[in-house]
Amino acid sequence: MANQNAKPFHARLAAIRVLQKVHAEGTSLNTALPWAMQKLPSQEQPLLQELCYGVLRWEWRLEAILAAMMMKPLRNKDKDIHFVLLTGLYQLLFGNKPDYAVVDDCVQTTRTLKKAWATGLVNGTLRRLIREQEALCAQASQSPVSRFSHPQWLIEAIQQDWPEDADAILSANNQRPPMSLRVNGRQFSREAYLAELMATHIAATADPISPSGIRLASPTQVSQLPAFHTGGVSVQDTAAQLAAGLLNPQPGDRVLDACAAPGGKTMHLLEYEPDIADLVALDIDETRLRKVNENLQRLGKTDKARLLTGDASKPDMWWDQNAFNRILLDAPCSALGVIRRHPDIKRLRQADDISALATRQAQLLEAMWPLLAKGGYLLYATCSVMKIENEYCIEAFIRQTEDARPVTIPATWGRVSGHGRQILPGESDMDGFFYALIQKASK
Repeated sequence: MANQNAKPFHARLAAIRVLQKVHAEGTSLNTALPWAMQKLPSQEQPLLQELCYGVLRWEWRLEAILAAMMMKPLRNKDKDIHFVLLTGLYQLLFGNKPDYAVVDDCVQTTRTLKKAWATGLVNGTLRRLIREQEALCAQASQSPVSRFSHPQWLIEAIQQDWPEDADAILSANNQRPPMSLRVNGRQFSREAYLAELMATHIAATADPISPSGIRLASPTQVSQLPAFHTGGVSVQDTAAQLAAGLLNPQPGDRVLDACAAPGGKTMHLLEYEPDIADLVALDIDETRLRKVNENLQRLGKTDKARLLTGDASKPDMWWDQNAFNRILLDAPCSALGVIRRHPDIKRLRQADDISALATRQAQLLEAMWPLLAKGGYLLYATCSVMKIENEYCIEAFIRQTEDARPVTIPATWGRVSGHGRQILPGESDMDGFFYALIQKASK
């Protein structure tokens, strides 16, 4: 019995360490979580993930409620106790564990941290929330920062670009995203794969937007997905699945997937058109490029793509001077459209980053354009909702580029945004994405 009670306690300790890394060191969850996961038994790992994602998702609301109960903030050297309290507040407000068990786990964790002086503080604070939850939550909701659980600069930026949709975007950012799959049509029809899932008791439905998409009723381990390890299916949000069809490569085309890591779109391009003559997957990060290779190995297509390490803004360092018929520029961006999947973005991204990224995106467009053959197509994509990265960026490029011709994207998803199409977070339960298709004039 004692061993069972210890499980969530160990997960909480690991969560505190991860949250400290995100806050103090600016480490992303994608980096910090694997480090902690490997230190825990498999049965404790779901709680670790739940605590880390949950606290970062609701951090600004939790902080406001905690501040209302504390006489003064804890010292920097006691930040671990601060995160004990935040994990406890999160579970009491959003979890399904009995209140008494949450309080007990947090007090036990405080002792394990060798800070017995704080046990009374932790116990009293959490029990006060239990008693006064309604009043404390109502008080916190008076501030937009705590009500939406976003930093002030981000709320203002979203309100400026999307005044009529801002509340919906901010709310969607705090929702749990669905687990979406992309079926490899060269191995399965979507109907056949749905039957495979049904046979393994995994509930799923056909995606209403992507013709190769499936949405699971609840997340599951990829190891449980039929044919995952043989490339029959991949995990990919619906919005990201639209790229291959929009680029529409043809047999014999030479295709460049710029900024390709981790390789989901590279795989999809090969599934969409297996007779591409030459597919180059480029990324500036050699380590991340290895992930592209792993995905190609799973698909069994390592011989169908050439992986290049290089800076897309400096093609003279790697380009062979042979033009591409299709270019996918999945540009580095603020990722403010995928906050619901990566809540640490709210903590790690800063207001000054947006203009710097927009400058980088403009440089990449300018650098990629000479590589495109006459009559060829460039698809610009970001997972951002900021117009300076999307609509305004493409508008400026087309205005300054004589042979650039915007192509209207006929679609029922998203909305027209300048020369492109914008999906806002949560629309049709998709991530936030922007696409713009540009053709180079033949003459």
